[in-house]
Amino acid sequence: MNVLETEWWSVALPPEWWAESEGESILIGDRDGVGCIELSTLRRDTGAFDAEAVAAVARSGEDAALPWRAVQLGDFAGLASALVEDGAAVRQWIVCSGALLLFITYSCDEENGGLDDAAVDALLDTLVVAIPEE
Repeated sequence: MNVLETEWWSVALPPEWWAESEGESILIGDRDGVGCIELSTLRRDTGAFDAEAVAAVARSGEDAALPWRAVQLGDFAGLASALVEDGAAVRQWIVCSGALLLFITYSCDEENGGLDDAAVDALLDTLVVAIPEE
């Protein structure tokens, strides 16, 4: 198992997954090319994010009407939803821990929807905060 470490969080990657930085995001994919995870981090300089802040983000924007459900991903808690859009199966999460808010999206071709769900869930369950709580 490889560990991907950023300044603020880390996640364990199975050997068959790769990761790279692309601008403000981290991309993680499986070597068989089924799908890709994109993670973006928002960090507050003071204070912490909470469930209300996560819900407010989920209610804003074009995904406001999606059915969101509560989730726990390692050290992070928040909301998750799924949809099919433009031929792609998309799963998304908005989760927080202390001063960190993560926006996570997994997408793959619609016909491959569900193939990597268990692997993606297991991977995201290893998310660990790398900075102390403020």
